[in-house]
This record gives sequence, C-alpha cells and structure tokens, in this order.
Amino acid sequence: MRNTELLDEIARLESENAALRGVLRPEDTLPVPPVAGAYKIARTHHRSWSWTLLATVLMVIGAVLAPVATVASWARVQLTSTDSFVTTYSPLAKDPRVQVFVADKTMEVIQDNVDIPALTSEVFDGIIELGTGPGATSALQALKGPAAQGVVSLVRSSVGSFVESDAFAQVWRESLRLSHSQLIATLQNDPQAAIAIGSDGSVGIQLSPIIERVKAVLLERGLSFASQIPSVDRTITVAQNTSLPTLQLFYGLALAAGAWLPWIAILFLAAGVAVARRRALALVWAAVALALAMVVVVAGIAIGRLIFIGSVSPSLIPAGVARTVFDTVTTAMTGTGVAVLVLAIVVAIVAWCAGPFTVSRNLRGFGTAGATWVREAAERHGITTGRTGEWIYAQRALIRAAIAVISAAIVLFTRPLTTGLIAWTLLIAILAIVVVELVQRPVRTEAVPSEAFEGDAPTVPAS
Repeated sequence: MRNTELLDEIARLESENAALRGVLRPEDTLPVPPVAGAYKIARTHHRSWSWTLLATVLMVIGAVLAPVATVASWARVQLTSTDSFVTTYSPLAKDPRVQVFVADKTMEVIQDNVDIPALTSEVFDGIIELGTGPGATSALQALKGPAAQGVVSLVRSSVGSFVESDAFAQVWRESLRLSHSQLIATLQNDPQAAIAIGSDGSVGIQLSPIIERVKAVLLERGLSFASQIPSVDRTITVAQNTSLPTLQLFYGLALAAGAWLPWIAILFLAAGVAVARRRALALVWAAVALALAMVVVVAGIAIGRLIFIGSVSPSLIPAGVARTVFDTVTTAMTGTGVAVLVLAIVVAIVAWCAGPFTVSRNLRGFGTAGATWVREAAERHGITTGRTGEWIYAQRALIRAAIAVISAAIVLFTRPLTTGLIAWTLLIAILAIVVVELVQRPVRTEAVPSEAFEGDAPTVPAS
C-alpha cells in the first residue's frame, strides 16, 4: 500500500505543477533591467581596457629603458672590473694595423726630436777633420745620405721589432692594468689622464710610455744617440668628432645608472606582465618588446661604427685602425645586446609554450604522453623509481618552480651576460625538467570492483 500512496502523491504534485505552469505566463516574470545589465558589462569592459592600457604603458617604458640599461651595465662592468677592462683592450697590442700605426707615430716623435741626418753628418765630418785625402773625403761626403738613411732604417726596424714583440704586449697589458683608474679620470676629463678627450672632440693616447721603452731598446743596441731623445708629452689623436664631449656626458650618466637602471627596466616589464589580464600573452609581448629594444642597440652600434669611421680624418688615423679601435671598444656591449636579444627570444618561446594556447596545450600533451610511454615501458622491464618517484610527482610543481627560479637567478646575477651562458642555462634547465618528468611516478588508485557494493545496494519494498 505504501508504494500506491507514494505514486498517488507524485501524481498529485505533477498536476499542481501543470496548473501553475498554465497560470504563470512568460510576461509575468520579472526580468533584469536591461540598462543595469548593459552598464555592468560596459563597466567591466572599461576596467579590462584600463588594465590592458596600464600594462602596455609599463612594458613600453621597460622596453625603452632596456637599451640605456644595456649601455649602462656594459659601462659599469668595464669601469669596475680591471680584468674585464684588460681583457677587452689588450688584443689591440697584437693587431698588425695598430702596431704599424704606433710604430709610425713613434718614429715621427723620434725624428722630430733627434736630427739623425745631422748626427750622421757630424760623425763623417769628424772623420774628415782627422785628415783624409781628396778621394776619401769625396767618398765620405757621398756616404752621408745613405748612412743617415741606414740609421733611420735601423731605428725603424728596432721600433717595429719592439711593437711586434711579446715585451710590447706585456707592457701594454701592464699599462692597461695600472691605468685602469685613469679611464675614470678620462671620463671626468682629467688633464692628467692617459687618454684625453678634448673640447673639440679629439680623442688621443699618450706615447710617452712607449717612447721611453723604445729609447731603452735603442740604447741596448748601441745607438747612443737615443739618449738625446727627450721625455716627450705627445698624444696620438685616434678620432675627432664634435659629438664626443656630449657622448662623454651621457656615458657618465649611464655609468652612474649602471647599478640600478637594468633592474628598473626589468621591474617595469615585470609590472606590466603582473597587471595584465592575460599574463601569459603579456609575458610573450614583453619579451618581444625587449627583443626589439636589443635589435635597436645592435643596429645602433653598427650605424655608430659607420659614422665613427667616416668621421675620422685619414690624416689623423687610418680607417683600418679606426675600425679596429671601435670594434674593440664595442665588442663587449654588442655581445651583451646579442645575449639579451637571445634571452628575450627564449623567454618569449618558453612563455608561449607554457601558456594557455591551443597549440601550446597540444605540444605539452604530446610531451607528457611521450614521457608517460617511456615510464610505462621502463616499468614493464622492471625499472621504476618507486616511492622517490611518487614524492617527486607530489612535489613536481615546486621542483619546476625551483628550476625556473635558479635559471633566472643565474641569468640575472651573472656578469657579463653572454649568449653562451644563456644557451647553457637553458639547456641545463630543459634537461632538468625532462629528468623530473621521466623519474616522477604518478600515484595510481586501483579501481574498486562494483561487486564490493552489492551488499549495500538499496532494496525497493515490494508492493
């Protein structure tokens, strides 16, 4: 009887519901006011656009600061690291064009201060005064010119041998190390600096240390007239550009900002990503903006190279030497720009691969399926990581975050930043993630058979 009463009650309730459906018409319902709904949607849309605009502005500021930060960071490394400074500029001593240029300028200084033809003539005149016949006198007079030329050739050969020797390279390196502090004085336009920048934009390197060593070499070879070479204050002009004093000022500003400006640029980029609604997409665009900024840096150095070489007068410095000097000075900065460019491209690719994009998900799924197949194949052959693998699986998110943080710390805090450092850091990080994916062992829950619940199955009372 109980079942019959229950069926009757259900039938009564269905009848009442049908009656109510017939009484209440659709127009009797109370819809949401359309104006209020539209206002809510518009306000949400406006707020979304505001955050997007703020994120874009922050990322643009960070990208604009990135080139200046790169130059400032390069300047700081060059001025604070003596080893880096010596490593950068010591190869100039081995460049054949620089050696020829230094040898030519050294010979000019010697010939300007020592009249070799006059000294040679005095020697022959002294011999003639001792008493020689007319024939011998004529022969000696005729030998004055060739003898003077021979002495000049001997001096030139001695100077050339010195600037090509390891001794000159060693002197060059020692001078660079000892005069590292002089570079700061140069940027401050100290008149006592070894490298001088004049008000007209002329840039020069003093010859006096080289002259003194050449003088000692000549005296060792028995050329006593070298003692007459005075201590000269001669500067080789290696470039002249009216914009150099202005560049010197900006270089000093960049140096002052070198310690903190890179972090400010990174902070702006990170803030832009943080406030964005779609952070994965924002990270990709921030990396792209940074890459474009580094393209500007590298292109600017290339354009500056052409301008620098074109602005140098051939009478002051040969074009080949100017090219060598510019390349030597900017090699480290170019390397930093290229390294940051590679880093930005890597970040963009990693952010895209880790983002919620359809292709990215498919790639991640493909990789996960491959790792699962490898683990299952290994387990079928008795190779398993057991409880350690289960622990790694439970902590996989923390381990991946640790790998990312350590990799980022290596890139952010290692100086100088190089393409090789980025490539090796990325390779090691990828290998670490692959190892974690392979050694982790997902915890499997065994399916409970349906027969286990047969005793607890509810029974329907018979009518």
